[in-house]
Amino acid sequence: MKKAIIFFILNTCLLFAQPDSLLHNGWNLNGTTGLNLSQIALSNWSQGGDNSMAFNFTGNFAFIYFASPIRLDNKMQLSFGRTKIGGQDFRTSDNDFYLENVLSYKIDWEFKPYFSNSVRTVLANGYQYNSDTTYQISSFFDPGYVTQSLGLLYDKSKVFQTRLGIALQETFANTFTQYTDEPTTTKIEKFKLETGVESVSSLQYTVAQNLLLNSNLRLFTRFNHLDVWDVRWNNTITAQINKFVNVNFNVLVVYQKDQSLKTQVKEALQLGVTYNLF
Repeated sequence: MKKAIIFFILNTCLLFAQPDSLLHNGWNLNGTTGLNLSQIALSNWSQGGDNSMAFNFTGNFAFIYFASPIRLDNKMQLSFGRTKIGGQDFRTSDNDFYLENVLSYKIDWEFKPYFSNSVRTVLANGYQYNSDTTYQISSFFDPGYVTQSLGLLYDKSKVFQTRLGIALQETFANTFTQYTDEPTTTKIEKFKLETGVESVSSLQYTVAQNLLLNSNLRLFTRFNHLDVWDVRWNNTITAQINKFVNVNFNVLVVYQKDQSLKTQVKEALQLGVTYNLF
């Protein structure tokens, strides 16, 4: 006998950057959230396999204040998921929090001056899972990355937006000081300040009818190591089946030397129903 329950309610709506012409004065709100649940139970199942349970929560929120010539973009993205197979304990499969604020001022030029602030961390404790060992490598704001940038922004296109500026990046840690410690000193540092250049570009392109590509690329380099770049490249292709159902394929590529000397890749293929909060 086999018992199986698979239930999907998944956020797949993308928060596209909107040009000034599409905004009204005051606050413009956009938010979607979703929950993905999957459960399989096996009993006397001759074809093999094991019981499994998984869930994933996602949220994308945008709060834009527009009063020409001033515009303030506030965006928050979060995701958290866990998986359990057989007699194993639940394991974290997704764990991310990102908050961005961008203040820009419209002038009679193709580019706008801007100031931005972003925060990146994990929502809950993060673990490294090996075949026989499990050890914790992160927790909320340990480490936490905060970046301020001042420069020029181009957002005249409905398809492509980019900004480039001088940046300060602060890294905070408490227990997991491998992200902040300077190995050449005897003291264990729990805070690291770096100055450099930050570039953030986004592309929203209609590949075909009901098929959208959303790509976001963040680059950061330090003045004292211009040959080393932090890279975060997030790509999502969304196929809209009907008004409510989407197929979502996401590939996230990360290279950050203080986290790993190897390129990190996360891939997800998801089918679900969108739910707009507002």
